Parts: sequence; structure tokens; C-alpha cells
Amino acid sequence: MSLFDWHRGVVKVGSALIAPDGKACSGQFLLPIARYISECRLKGKEIVLVSSGSVAAGRGLITHGDVPSIAEKQAMAAVGQTRMMANWARFFDFPCAQILLTHDDLSDRRRYVNIKNTIRELLNNGILPIVNENDTVATQELKVGDNDNLAALVSQVADADMLMICSDIDGLYTGDPRTNPDAKLIANIESVTPSIYALAGGTSNKIATGGMRTKIEAAEKATVNGVHTLIVNGTKGQVFDRLLQGEQQGSWFKRQASPKKARKHWLQYTLKEQGKILVDTGAAKALLKQGASLLSIGIRAVEGTFNKGDAVLICDPDGRPIGKGICQYSGIELAKIKGVQSQKISEILGFCPSEVVIHRDDLVIL
Repeated sequence: MSLFDWHRGVVKVGSALIAPDGKACSGQFLLPIARYISECRLKGKEIVLVSSGSVAAGRGLITHGDVPSIAEKQAMAAVGQTRMMANWARFFDFPCAQILLTHDDLSDRRRYVNIKNTIRELLNNGILPIVNENDTVATQELKVGDNDNLAALVSQVADADMLMICSDIDGLYTGDPRTNPDAKLIANIESVTPSIYALAGGTSNKIATGGMRTKIEAAEKATVNGVHTLIVNGTKGQVFDRLLQGEQQGSWFKRQASPKKARKHWLQYTLKEQGKILVDTGAAKALLKQGASLLSIGIRAVEGTFNKGDAVLICDPDGRPIGKGICQYSGIELAKIKGVQSQKISEILGFCPSEVVIHRDDLVIL
């Protein structure tokens, strides 16, 4: 398995790189990262950018005490978010899109599917999605908490196979290199173990919400889901030039399975099916032989009560299970549109969130 053999990547950039002084956005460290993203896109790779920095970008515009209140931080995020987006957009000659998420958005199956669809369409249209936690509305219980773990979750919803976390340190060391001159960089990590966590310290950056521990947490989440994870020093522009030349940099956490295998296991064994869809012979053949998505016209019957975003079992005309997938419609909605062409869904339901009932990326053949 090669670190460079990836198609869709998530690049996470922290506050220490976005706003080094903690008060406003800066381009000091961003040009090499932006150039790396642009070059990857030219090579046919897809990128989703997870960017911190909205609170730091707005800090200098909101009156606050030594320790800003939640309301003050949310106001900082509100004014800083537009500045953070504008700061990135100036480096690219292609359009960017803003996606703001909370933990609630990612834990709710309906919203999870909507996020997946949005990212998929943005990438299909050559647009760079820029994701951040929605700090203007997220309360403590709704927060992911740090953008390292958010990036790992985004790598899952985006079906990525590579996660790069840009830090202000070269990677994971055997000790803290800022205080221990004998500390050595660990270039390859086969799996995340308690001994790996024991190497993590805190963060010395006042505006950052994480440290090495949150990066290891993110790496663990990502690698078990088939995503290579790389921690690199985003303050060193040469790191990205070398990565483009095929040279490994930083610390590489190796994925534990291929993305396809990890996703198949998740769909098949983790998600419990909430209903059944019976399809006709043509749809069954298209799913089994052609790797197609499931369309409404191929559905003969719907069984069970389920919501959009739930997993459902797909059965052939004889009732034999042939697949399992995440459904874009509820059972009630499907009962109304079964057997009809996709272009007629809007006429029947009054809306059409998706022309497919189950996308091939959200489907596993049994």
C-alpha cells in the first residue's frame, strides 16, 4: 500500500497556520499548501480542505476579556469565517465552497447523507469544499471539539482515502523535540496503540484547540476506516514540494484496510437495516453486474418503516438479499415513487433531493 496511491484526500490546516499571531488571517504559511492542493487537482486527485481559523481571524474585531466568553467566541467566528474563506480563495483560480458542520450534523443520518451528497456534487463540479466546525452556533455538547477529529470524520463522509494533517511540528516524535534534543521523528506507524498515545503531549499554542493527542485520535479514526493519515509540518513549504515529488514527509499512519473493504464492513456489519426494497430483474442485473446505482424505476415494492439515511436491504424479484445500502429517501417517500422515472420524482413528491435512491458508493453487494 503506497502513501501516494490515493484519489480523494482531506487536507486539514490548523489555526496556528491560518492565524500565526492569533489575531488575524495570514498568508505566511498558506501559499505552499494552496500550491500543493492545486497541483494535486491537476494530477486528477480530489481534495476537501478542513480549515480552522475563524475564531482567530475574528479575534481582533470583537471586544473581549482575557478569557473570551462563549458568546464572544461565537461572534469572533461569525465575523472571522468570511475572512478565513476570503484568505483561502485568493490563492486559487477555481471556486471554493463553504461547509459549516456541528457534531449533530454528522451524527444525524439524514443530515449525514445531505453532507455526503453536497461534497460529492461539489467535487464533481471541480469546486473545492472548505469545511470548518460551525463555531457560531455549536454549544459544547454539539461540538466535535477540534478540527483534527473533524477532519477524520470528514474523511469518512467524503469517502476519502488520504488524510493530511498540517501541524506546526514535523510529526510524531519519541519525545517532545522542543524540550528533548534526543527525540526522534517516527516516520511510519503501523497501528495506533496505547504506547503511541503515550508519546502525545499537549499543545503550547494558545489559539489551538488540540495537540498531538487529537492528531493521533484523528489518525486512529481514519486508519481503521481505510484512510492513510499523514502528519506534516505546515510551516515548512519544502514539505509540500517533496510530497509532490513522491517523497514521504512527516509521520505516516498506515491504514488498516483498503477504503472499499473498510466501507463494505461498515455497511454490511455495523449499520442495521431498517427495511427492505424489492427490485425488478433489470435493476438486480444492473446492481450485480454493472456496478450501478439503484433508481426508483427499478423498485417493485418497499417493506418496513425507515427514514432517509437509514440502511436498507435490497432483494431480487424472488426476495433473495443481493445488497445493502444507505437510502436517500424514507420508506413512505419510496412507496410513492417506486417504479417511476427519476425525472418524475419532483412531480410526485414536490422535491427531488437525489435522482438515485441508493448511490453505488453507499451500496455493498452481499
